[in-house]
Amino acid sequence: MTDITRRRILASGATLAASVAAPGVSAQRRYDPGVSDTEIKLGHTSPYSGPLSAFSVAGKATTAYFNMINAAGGINGRKITFISYDDGYQPPKTVEMVRKLVESDEVFMIFQLLGTPTNIAIQKYLNRKQVPQLFIFSGASRFGDPKNYPWTMGWQPDYATEGGVYAKHILASVKDAKIGILFQNDDSGKDGVVGFKKALRQENEKMIVATASYEVTDPTIDSQIIQLKNAGANVFLNLSSPKFAAQGIRKAQDLGWRPVQYLTSPSASVQSVMKPAGFDASQDIMTIAYLKDPTDPQWANDPEYLEWKRWMERWNPTASMADYLNVYPYALTATLVEVLKRCGDNLTRANVMKQASSLRGLRVPMLLPGITINTSPTDFYPIQSLRLARFKGEAWQLFGDIISNESE
Repeated sequence: MTDITRRRILASGATLAASVAAPGVSAQRRYDPGVSDTEIKLGHTSPYSGPLSAFSVAGKATTAYFNMINAAGGINGRKITFISYDDGYQPPKTVEMVRKLVESDEVFMIFQLLGTPTNIAIQKYLNRKQVPQLFIFSGASRFGDPKNYPWTMGWQPDYATEGGVYAKHILASVKDAKIGILFQNDDSGKDGVVGFKKALRQENEKMIVATASYEVTDPTIDSQIIQLKNAGANVFLNLSSPKFAAQGIRKAQDLGWRPVQYLTSPSASVQSVMKPAGFDASQDIMTIAYLKDPTDPQWANDPEYLEWKRWMERWNPTASMADYLNVYPYALTATLVEVLKRCGDNLTRANVMKQASSLRGLRVPMLLPGITINTSPTDFYPIQSLRLARFKGEAWQLFGDIISNESE
């Protein structure tokens, strides 16, 4: 049996009598690598450098969250050691760093690793090693496939579902729609396009008058925006990462192009996208929402928002209160903490996946009212309910009812 799958049984004492636990105390402690009586080691990578470094905010916020947890005594008495490396959003570097995390640092799991191509690059390796690839920061549909990848689970609504919401809204609200699509030329962008086209339905695909893609190494996307405008598009579906999303919004404004705009949710940060693009250029852009946006004044007196604000002030004081990327890891990491609490002293990788795939009606702080986390052994999509939001002034405003794609 390999080191990765070996489990150690630690009795609570040296004698048989000592193994009889007091009420409420586990008689046995079952551990896999990365866990001890005092520690749980988690592995992570993020683009702290490179063209997608705007997402590094989430890695820093996750570190801040675990600092809070550790200061309060940890989880069931165990402190979290969060080991986070810079992969620059380069899949070969991600593979190198994740191998180091698993084989050298001996982490218990890989948690909240960012990016679709980066997670794809390590998915087979981690599943072969039976190391959880848990609550990853990507909405690619392939990360909810328990039959083929039982050790991989996403967290946010998948890109295909998100794209489908935009398609349905266009069909219902935009007359004589002519759609231009900008997407990142990797699995994250392509997945959104596929979901969008599926919901648009084949008979309406003629509404798409142009598509344009970009590479994450491109300096600008000016030519792509010009291409979409010149195709006569009156709808702009912007499936871009933050840097390019901001560029696209700004360029459309500079060109005098005024389409109906939809923006992919990972780039819906006021601080990282809307403000750099210009609030004047960002008006009426739509996105999906499943978390409370800190720029929305309706949450000003909300207890969860006020608690998040206190956390930001104490544990993440240099970060922006207007950045959605400080809310996302707050709620996501709270989900992991709940899973680890439910594991008790049975901290094996198999039990982590069992608990993660047994969440029903779980509410964590900063989820929108009416939205909960639901998983099962055959459903690895934790969040499949959302709402639409429209950018007004300097903040996102929710509209419409909850849209749900959850399995019964």
